[in-house]
Amino acid sequence: MQLREIDKSRYQKNLRVVFIGMALTLLITSPILSLLLISVFSEPEASHFMHNVASALIAAAMVAFILTRLRHHPYMEEVVYVWDLKSQLSQIHRKQRKIETAVENKDRDAMIIMNFQYRGSKQLYELDDNMITMDELMAKIIRHDQVLDQAGLTISTDAFDPAMLKVF
Repeated sequence: MQLREIDKSRYQKNLRVVFIGMALTLLITSPILSLLLISVFSEPEASHFMHNVASALIAAAMVAFILTRLRHHPYMEEVVYVWDLKSQLSQIHRKQRKIETAVENKDRDAMIIMNFQYRGSKQLYELDDNMITMDELMAKIIRHDQVLDQAGLTISTDAFDPAMLKVF
């Protein structure tokens, strides 16, 4: 995955529309499915809890199916990019202790991974207007840049390859 510039206002607008669409789909289809399941598979005096749960699960599966089908639509480009970036950063985070140890041992791939982690996190914080921990992240970026300088490396985020994580 490569970091790329995206239009923040378009991303936020499209994300709002996608989430509103998801919520409306769940709010509309779940009760309708519940009524349908209860009328077909239940008796009036019986508990309808499992029918309600099943209808919510079916509605959630419908939303997931729709999102999967629309994933490559141009309207979803920024939203999908951010979802993929969050997923990639989560994978890195799960292995972060081992990666940080490797950075201390001057492992080039570990340095590339952490560079991607810090720069990708910065982009996400900016896109989501999460400025609470930005100062802490910027301090980590500065420290990491110093480590890169000491190692005599100039690393771009484009050098990151998700396959690098398999080592850790």
